Amino acid sequence: MLLDEKSLAAILDAVVLRPEYTNAQVEEICRQAAEHGFALVSALSQWLPLVEDCLRGTGVSPGGAVGFPLGASTGAKVAETKQALADGAREIDVVAQVGALRSGELDYYRRDLEAVVGVARGLAPVKVIVETCYLNAEEKRLACLLVLESGADYIKTSTGFGPAGAQTEDVRLFARLAQGRIGVKAAGGIRTLAQVAEMIKAGASRLGTSHGPAILAELKAQGGLEV
Repeated sequence: MLLDEKSLAAILDAVVLRPEYTNAQVEEICRQAAEHGFALVSALSQWLPLVEDCLRGTGVSPGGAVGFPLGASTGAKVAETKQALADGAREIDVVAQVGALRSGELDYYRRDLEAVVGVARGLAPVKVIVETCYLNAEEKRLACLLVLESGADYIKTSTGFGPAGAQTEDVRLFARLAQGRIGVKAAGGIRTLAQVAEMIKAGASRLGTSHGPAILAELKAQGGLEV
């Protein structure tokens, strides 16, 4: 399959996740997302009303980043999800409780996700960030199975704030385990068209990046992307 700029942009999520961003920087990210036709701009709670306002009528969805980047408190994530939906979020990216999984507290890990999914059900798809850089092979497998059980819509590799981001082998593992029941989103450290190609071939159906315009410029110069 040959992807052109429009079809690739439609699976790219831009991000407004840095704590030091200004209003002007957020507005510029939204402008670029609208210009290129990205799928989403995922934003911290403080920026979501501005992002929703900037994207209104563009076809690009505003998204809420919930529990970002640590995912520590179920109650806080539930409250943040409710507020994000009230502020116009049409998708939710939520950080899972990594420490609970690594401690073997699997029911707790799943219930935490179920609480967020329950709030968003019927209103916005939920993408669960499992932060693969902190997990071993068995923990990654368990994370995917628990995300499936939670009723979420996507499993996502990384926040981009950990020591490593998306890895092709993790995307491949999640795609194999999910078997099309949920989507796979690769995020964290994706900066080049070559990385994008690897992730899509491995099974990613969405990609999170702060380098979307540069990646699309690469694609335009290349004349398309075969995946």
